[in-house]
Amino acid sequence: MVLIEESGIPFSENHIVMTAGAAGGLNVVMKALLDEGEEVIVPSPFFMEYRFYIDNSGGKLRLVETKEDFSLDVDAIEKAIDTKTKAVLINSPNNPTGVIYSPESLVALGRMLERKGHQMGKTIYLLSDEAYKRLVYDHITLPVIFHYYPHTLRVTSHSKDLALAGERIGYIAVSPKCEEIDELISALVFANRTLGFVNAPALMQRLVAPLQRNSVHVREYEEKRDLFYDALTSFGYHVVKPQGAFYLFPKALIEDDLAFVQELQSKRILTVPGRGFGKPGYFRIAYAVERKMIEAALPGFKEVADKFRSKG
Repeated sequence: MVLIEESGIPFSENHIVMTAGAAGGLNVVMKALLDEGEEVIVPSPFFMEYRFYIDNSGGKLRLVETKEDFSLDVDAIEKAIDTKTKAVLINSPNNPTGVIYSPESLVALGRMLERKGHQMGKTIYLLSDEAYKRLVYDHITLPVIFHYYPHTLRVTSHSKDLALAGERIGYIAVSPKCEEIDELISALVFANRTLGFVNAPALMQRLVAPLQRNSVHVREYEEKRDLFYDALTSFGYHVVKPQGAFYLFPKALIEDDLAFVQELQSKRILTVPGRGFGKPGYFRIAYAVERKMIEAALPGFKEVADKFRSKG
């Protein structure tokens, strides 16, 4: 099993629940874990649908700001933990920023969750959304989340790493070190059924099984990132260089990110305002497109930058 090779942890089929992609998996996890009113802490910026996944199960999302470079602010997460906290949900590589959370920050996060759990006499779960875990650049090795905290669940999908847009097939992996693992797995399986998924598509389960060591050509995405990043920074945009996924999250050149996105739209460039990801003043670009489309868009980005710089 690739998961064993990757982690060195003795996973078995009893620790895995196949799901209808990461979105389906996250909904299953929330349904299995949350009681009415319990909170899930999420670092911001974040994938906007998390709010609805948590709300679907009667929970509440609690956003915590990241640092200026979008890395984890473990102190801020600790301050947000209270008696209502059930889990912390992280997403690395991150949508929308492309940032990968460092091993050092994950060590600090795991130690803090252990300490807070002991103080409060409860288990605080760590949920890791790894839909982009194979899309990693610059020879970076994605930290194996299970090494940092025992009460960890990984949720992932093959729709990104195998370029199967629209095909929802993935899994939930629960750390064998997690307390009450048998009860938790049973809850996940039951939630999978009662949410209407019943189980992940059987044909896709068979198809992805031999593809666990395969992925899209990451170098092609890396080249598009470099093209976009180098051009935007030369135009005067402030961008944290993504380490994975296929997004950039630049700072808008005016305070109103919606107005800025609309200005780009007038140049036939489609982006998303940062407020939708919990971070006003920024905007998201997706570069999962052909290179020629990026090249065609760059003059529009420059025109908009020049326009606002001349007003500046």
